[in-house]
Amino acid sequence: MAWLYLFVAGLLEIVWAVGLKSSQGFTKPLASVVTVVAMGGSFWLLALALKEIPLGTGYAVWVGIGAVGTAVLGIVLFGEPATWPRLACIALICAGIAGLKLTAG
Repeated sequence: MAWLYLFVAGLLEIVWAVGLKSSQGFTKPLASVVTVVAMGGSFWLLALALKEIPLGTGYAVWVGIGAVGTAVLGIVLFGEPATWPRLACIALICAGIAGLKLTAG
């Protein structure tokens, strides 16, 4: 169950990261509320996951999921560049996430 909590926490990290952009500096009420709620949920689920998953592994996977998801949504939603070096770096983060999951103690 801990890995499921961690995965959902990572997804909520993506939501709040995109929400920060969408809230335009917390000037948009709905986007601001979604951002804050997603932050709280993400941290809460991360805390639950870290009861069973080693700290370094859990935190790195959480950040990795958030970084990859946010970068991909930046490309898709906000027209950020999708250059091959950027996509290669995103792939390396994915490889790191998979490696940490496979080697978690």
